[in-house]
Amino acid sequence: MGIKLYYTTVTASRTVKSQQAEVIRILDSKSIQYELVDISVGGELRDEMRSKAGNPTAVPPQLFNEDQYCGNYEMFSEAVEADTVEQFLKLA
Repeated sequence: MGIKLYYTTVTASRTVKSQQAEVIRILDSKSIQYELVDISVGGELRDEMRSKAGNPTAVPPQLFNEDQYCGNYEMFSEAVEADTVEQFLKLA
């Protein structure tokens, strides 16, 4: 599968929860298939997400196409506004 969404099921942050829910809702509405990667399962997944994103403090949600970094919530949101989600996710 191509698109991977790194997210967490364990967070006290309402912002992270709502951003994750919004990304999932938009991907579903556009019928874009994706794989969820829950970083709360283990620290190594969080470290993997941060390493792939090139940001040691990156927080979910983070989007990738295979191992290619696409961006974070803010970047995804901008792509939604510009109607360039497929290009953002490197699908076009």
